[in-house]
Amino acid sequence: MALNKNKKEELYGELHKKLKKATAIVLTETSALKVSDSDDLRQRLRKIECEYKVCKNTIVRLAAKDTDAEVLIDHFKGQKAMAITYTDPVALVKLMLEFVKTHESVKITGGMLGGKYIDASAVEALSKLQSREVLLSKLLSIFVAVPTNFVGVLAAIPRKFLYLLKAIEEKKSN
Repeated sequence: MALNKNKKEELYGELHKKLKKATAIVLTETSALKVSDSDDLRQRLRKIECEYKVCKNTIVRLAAKDTDAEVLIDHFKGQKAMAITYTDPVALVKLMLEFVKTHESVKITGGMLGGKYIDASAVEALSKLQSREVLLSKLLSIFVAVPTNFVGVLAAIPRKFLYLLKAIEEKKSN
């Protein structure tokens, strides 16, 4: 179906906004992906606040200009689709790799993380990281542990002094 100029401009504007706020993108090559599988992937991605877009390469290349996704412009050749996240890149990558394992018609070709191009092996390495929530909780526990230990050290000084006084008292009473 041919798109008229107004529809292309609308698609370009919408896609440009999404690419501008994207924190990570996973590029896939989709040679023979069934519509039902594509719908299943979209549904699973929506649950983790991500999107799966299939657009004309020309429109994507234009929309990617002046965004972090500009590093992907040269990689939009052939039948490409992209999974976009605005929050947690690790969750997106894990879901995409899980999907690729069960669907041979989809292949991860690369992606973008923080404005930098990452190849397929780096995407796989990213999947081995723990989720954002787990990493944040570990960081928080480190922040909490330092003051807690400091308070423990400060409390030990008067406690040991009181033990000393108690020992002196017991020694004098005997």
